[in-house]
Amino acid sequence: MDYQHLIEEVYQEVRSKDPRGKVANYIPELESVDGEKFGIALVDLEGNVFGAGDYQEPFSIQSISKVHTLTMVAHVFHEKLWSKVNVEPSGNPFNSIAQLEFEKGIPRNPFINAGALVITDALTSKFENPIEKITRFINDVSGKECVKINQDVMDSELDHSERNTALAYFLKAYKNFDNKVEDVINTYVSHCSIELCCVDLARSISFLANDGYSIYAKREIVTESVARRINALMLTCGFYDESGEFAFRVGLPGKSGVGGGVAAVMPHKFSIAVWSPELNEKGNSVKSILALELLTDKLKFSLF
Repeated sequence: MDYQHLIEEVYQEVRSKDPRGKVANYIPELESVDGEKFGIALVDLEGNVFGAGDYQEPFSIQSISKVHTLTMVAHVFHEKLWSKVNVEPSGNPFNSIAQLEFEKGIPRNPFINAGALVITDALTSKFENPIEKITRFINDVSGKECVKINQDVMDSELDHSERNTALAYFLKAYKNFDNKVEDVINTYVSHCSIELCCVDLARSISFLANDGYSIYAKREIVTESVARRINALMLTCGFYDESGEFAFRVGLPGKSGVGGGVAAVMPHKFSIAVWSPELNEKGNSVKSILALELLTDKLKFSLF
């Protein structure tokens, strides 16, 4: 398979179609990002990199970091974790307070904000310095010192964290939250403010395309069983209330972020990251999703 030719073909086709959206504006620092940016990087299971466009430029990965934090606790807490957070698609906005109240403090899945706060709370319980551990983990599975936390984005998110703080207090009211709200919120916005380029992001999730084994860390990150479950969650819950549409159009496990990034895997073949900051009304990157749809169409395979 000539992945480089394929990536360049997809890149040019998306450029010619030029679908447009709007850069996230509820986090002021994200609003200032150039909406024309667009990059794709594919990494195969031998570590070969294929890219096009702005694939080496770092960007704010935002909610994609929730895949890393889930991985860090999924194999540690085992079944206890799934009593604290569910595994169902939300069908509602990712920051819905009404859904959390309706379901009595058990978030619908680990990728909506309430669920990610439960995961971050678990990390806060386990580690004295959770953000240092998250940084070390991502560097480890990427095979290089690549993680940078954008302080301006972090400060901007902290200044606009009222809704996430409300979700955390709701969780605490239902006794599904163990630590100080402000400590967990600080860690949460820190890992959402991590910057990676498409290459490093694709490298950081490649173990999920390889039955849990990282070719960069040269060890098993999670068991094959846990890797399958994380992939299942990405497929069904990784794109907020557009997850069904993504599965229908693309058919790969993936996770999006409001910074415009999308990371996805084709098990036993490759991992891929796409970045374009302009989002649709569901908070997903317009060009990134189109690029992945074109990719799977041209490959003539997906999970299905």
